[in-house]
Amino acid sequence: MKLSMFKFNLPKELLAEHPSKNREDARLMVVERATGKITHKKFKDVINYFNDGDVMMLNDTKVFPARMYGNKEKTGAKIEVFLLRELNAESRLWDVLVDPARKIRIGNKLYFGENDSLVAEVIDNTTSRGRTLRFLYDGSYEEFRKILYNLGETPLPKYIKRNVEPEDAERYQTVFAKNEGAVAAPTAGLHFSRELLKRLEIKGVQFAPLTVHIGLGTFRTVEVEDLTKHKMESEEALISLDTCKIINAAKEKKKKVCAVGTTVMRAIESSVSTDGKLNPFVGWTNKFIFPPYDFSIANSMITNFHMPESTLLMMVCAFGGYDLVMKAYKEAIKEKYRFYSYGDAMLII
Repeated sequence: MKLSMFKFNLPKELLAEHPSKNREDARLMVVERATGKITHKKFKDVINYFNDGDVMMLNDTKVFPARMYGNKEKTGAKIEVFLLRELNAESRLWDVLVDPARKIRIGNKLYFGENDSLVAEVIDNTTSRGRTLRFLYDGSYEEFRKILYNLGETPLPKYIKRNVEPEDAERYQTVFAKNEGAVAAPTAGLHFSRELLKRLEIKGVQFAPLTVHIGLGTFRTVEVEDLTKHKMESEEALISLDTCKIINAAKEKKKKVCAVGTTVMRAIESSVSTDGKLNPFVGWTNKFIFPPYDFSIANSMITNFHMPESTLLMMVCAFGGYDLVMKAYKEAIKEKYRFYSYGDAMLII
């Protein structure tokens, strides 16, 4: 499999700038692997494809407001700081991306907030764009996190050119978000409303939560033609024993086991026993899934429509079959489905 096999022309107007009016009103393309049949539905119709005892695996990570804007000392230049991950809570150390990167060097101070209420010092250059910042704040950790929250904004993907709006704080978050730590939303889960979850529950569908804190590696472009040479960035994942029991029991009963999102699929495929069972997992995964690949746990999948040449598209092709998925994408463009984070959904069964 080569990178160029995942190229297609995506009209700019199909990139979703805003979410659908109601979560479950997004469009849903249903792709049947056995027959190759493609059907066009609304997301709320997903309930018709699942029955009593089936399981949906949901990523309960919570996006934090990771994008901040500060000013450089002396020059006052505006600098965007993207909080990637906390390195040390006690020392207030964070791994961040800065933009424009060329203006920021070790020792520089950055000022945030109306009255420069928060100051950070650059203490390390980790990559060409990445930096380690130490926030100079003496108050309690709770107060510090509160200030970060107030200064930060919802980290919408860069392709969304508009300003962040108040509704984004709620809509770029799943209704089941619980464990904070992601800098990007698990977008397949954005289509579930509380009402739809309730209706699925009444029908007997079980939910198995797990946590994958999505990093910016999700958006990283593949720069090698030979896919075996691409390295994924690691993401932190947690799969509990209870979740494993629910999923393994459903597998034994030959029920539908649905991975809601590519992040869920990556996590579960990172923790499979030799006999094909899901094991508990706490740690980091940099698993890269592309065709051909034998999946061990899920037999169905919900996902959004992804960008050309993205690792997410590669995984979906591995699961749905390269030819069928590429055909489905061609049809999605013809039918004007909305792509990417705020876009429409696909169910592969």
